Amino acid sequence: MDTSQMRSFKKMISWRIIATLITGMVVFLYTGHLADATYITLTSAFILMIFYYIHERVWSKIK
Repeated sequence: MDTSQMRSFKKMISWRIIATLITGMVVFLYTGHLADATYITLTSAFILMIFYYIHERVWSKIK
């Protein structure tokens, strides 16, 4: 993994932590069920991490 790819990966992880915590709180407030909030939040985090990385790599190719 080159330096720009590693930077993209680190940015993805740091943002996912922040966004996942926010998502979890919102889903819990909406559903009132910790199990549902956890499942929805973790599923969302995994999918969004993949797409964020792809998005970041596409943008790194744009001059």
